[in-house]
Amino acid sequence: MRFIPLFQSCLSTLLLTCFVHYYNPNPAYSQHQRPTDSVTTQHVLRLVEAFQTGSAVRFGTVALSVRRVSDGKELIGYNARQSLPSASTLKLITTATALAVLGSNYTYTTTLEYDGTIKDSTLTGNLYIRGTGDPSLGSWRFTNYYDLPALLKSWSEAVRAAGIRRIQGTIVGDASLYTDLTTPTTWPYGDLGNYYGASLSALNINENLYRVFFRPGKTIGTSASVLRTDPLLPYLIFRNTVTTDAANTGDQVNILGAPFQNQQWLTGKVPMGEPANEFSVKGALPDPAYFTAYALQNQLVQTNVTISNPPTSIGSGLSTTISTSGKRTVLNQHKSPVLTELIQQTNFQSINLYAEALLRTTALTLNKTVQSTDASLKILANYWKEKGVNLDGFRIRDGSGLSAVGALTADNMTGILSAMGREKSFPAFYETIPIVGQTGTVRSLARGTAAAGNVRAKSGSIEGVRAYAGYFTTANGERMSFCVLVNKFTPGQNRIVTNELEKIFVAMVNM
Repeated sequence: MRFIPLFQSCLSTLLLTCFVHYYNPNPAYSQHQRPTDSVTTQHVLRLVEAFQTGSAVRFGTVALSVRRVSDGKELIGYNARQSLPSASTLKLITTATALAVLGSNYTYTTTLEYDGTIKDSTLTGNLYIRGTGDPSLGSWRFTNYYDLPALLKSWSEAVRAAGIRRIQGTIVGDASLYTDLTTPTTWPYGDLGNYYGASLSALNINENLYRVFFRPGKTIGTSASVLRTDPLLPYLIFRNTVTTDAANTGDQVNILGAPFQNQQWLTGKVPMGEPANEFSVKGALPDPAYFTAYALQNQLVQTNVTISNPPTSIGSGLSTTISTSGKRTVLNQHKSPVLTELIQQTNFQSINLYAEALLRTTALTLNKTVQSTDASLKILANYWKEKGVNLDGFRIRDGSGLSAVGALTADNMTGILSAMGREKSFPAFYETIPIVGQTGTVRSLARGTAAAGNVRAKSGSIEGVRAYAGYFTTANGERMSFCVLVNKFTPGQNRIVTNELEKIFVAMVNM
């Protein structure tokens, strides 16, 4: 009766061989690949199939694409042509396109300028802060660059150096580069008031976020009061229903708001027993350009510069009208960090604002007539289509992956990543991607395995979705691009999902 196990083993091998060809009808292998490569490939597929049929994802979808960078040939494709949510792995496509189009040394410039005339220490005219979309303006993330307090101080000093002690006019946050409502229309409303849902502006500041500080109650279930915001935002109105939870329960607060609306709803819970009996949560500035003007006006007043009018903002669909006096004169120009630094922060920290900014900047560089997020996405897609990438199933709705309805295929992702691998800017791009087991949002993944230190990957996670995409090097030294998308996994199975993905990573690097 021993022929039965042998028969089953042969049948299993035959089915897997057919399976590989079914999902990858045109398999191509390097002339340097080892004779065992088909065995290692089948091992990867066995793991993926076991993952798909197991308890964690049997009612959802696992998709995997592995593609050789040198010639773009796909070696493994499992559900690779199904459109699925990408979550933040989409940032790899946005940042790759930006680097390929703009170049490593690209910088943003934000300009402080005035119109009108200066006479007897009085500016009869307006003072403008004109943005070009820099997402890092006033950020704390970069050494040797101004954070918000230092930036405001430098602008104030430039005003005083011009001999201005009185402004008979208005401080204007100029975000007029973008004329549309820049928030992607498919972003969930429940995200918009939170820091990760901060809306893009042509004049971003402090990553368009603020902190609201709560004082927890003394017992579970009691109200938590709002103490202050940082920076100060006295023009915001809070409707606070936040209550107190047990110690060490973390941030459970949701901020409900929308662009250009100054009323914010605070819901959820904060933990008791925090240091100094206060707990802070990050929210999204409803109008970053207005806050920039407001903050600069406060800074100037503190240095005894008087201003006749309240601050205002223009752009991003706002209909604000101000009296202008013609040509503007430059007082100060602020340069951002170079693009590679911005992209590394985008991919390491998964900052949605940075990705949306890079999308719009890249599209405008390719086509000066682009005036919306949707039009920018078409420009991005056409860029890679013209390089021969198949984008069937490519239905993205933003540049960051926060959209609840955006989707792409694993094949789309590896097609673009492999094409990027043949661009002259690839070495710089490769360095901006976190290393599994070591850095960024994947620093805790697959530690102590063969994948750690080998795989570079961007992670993505939204409700019911786990995704990873990037590059790895095989056992024989060949670079591959990969994308794995897990959609609608079973709630409460996060640990199992992580374990199965780690197994797949280890198997891939042994190909």
